[in-house]
Amino acid sequence: MARDHTLQGAERRAAALLLAPSLTGTTLFLLLPFAETVRRSLFDGRGIRFVGLTNYRAVVENTAFRMAVANTARFIAVCLPLLLGISLLLALGIRALRTPHREGGGRVFKTTFLLPMGIPVASIVLLWQVLFAKAGIFNTFLVSLGKNPVDFMGTGAAFWVLIATYLWKNTGYDMILWLAGRDAIPQDLYEAAAVDGANGWQAFRWITVPNLMPTFVLVTILSLLNCFKAFREAYLVAGAYPHQSIYQLQHLFNNWFLQLDLARLSAAAVMVAGALLVLILLVQKIRTGEET
Repeated sequence: MARDHTLQGAERRAAALLLAPSLTGTTLFLLLPFAETVRRSLFDGRGIRFVGLTNYRAVVENTAFRMAVANTARFIAVCLPLLLGISLLLALGIRALRTPHREGGGRVFKTTFLLPMGIPVASIVLLWQVLFAKAGIFNTFLVSLGKNPVDFMGTGAAFWVLIATYLWKNTGYDMILWLAGRDAIPQDLYEAAAVDGANGWQAFRWITVPNLMPTFVLVTILSLLNCFKAFREAYLVAGAYPHQSIYQLQHLFNNWFLQLDLARLSAAAVMVAGALLVLILLVQKIRTGEET
């Protein structure tokens, strides 16, 4: 017993030692800065005088904040279902190509769809300009058909351009995650279902979907976080004040930071972090509900 207790103590010390660098970095670079952000959200711009919820009230009453929240929510509501659905269909399609005689087909598709992840943001911005400028490829094609050119980045069309870019860049990444989840499902389950007379849809509904729920949670959370990274392309193409249809929370935060409006910026950041936490908990709740 004493020897077992000694071994357990040694294992705990080894685990603590291995986790120490990661926990230290998380504390120094994430937890402490966020705690300071929460504190600053309750104080004035200099961080000296306590003002309570005044900064939060100012953020909620701000017209630009409301527009940015609406645009960001709309972007997420459109992009997330499309990305999850398209990437899942592609993953299942590639999985169907994996036969003993066609092993190479899946690899070619995976490589093709992952290429956008390796393209620098500056190159993507250049692609935007070539395709969607007033004298770009798309407008040249429209003019050749006798149509009027479209100001893609100066009208509401900018929103759909941003969505297309997000889907193009992130579909391959999510597809790989879905494939990993599908490969983890034992093939014996499908063989047993086939013996019992289940068709393809029934196998998908009662075997694939329930067993992909852990992957669904992971893919949804990562895709949700990646929605906020679309700001880079929009900012480089249209600047700090783009068309209002793509003016998102990141634009607002960037502008408030440049204005050194740290009080409202801190309050808005805390509110967004809380909203993301609620969304993540809802996704996990969906998974729990499916399992029960």
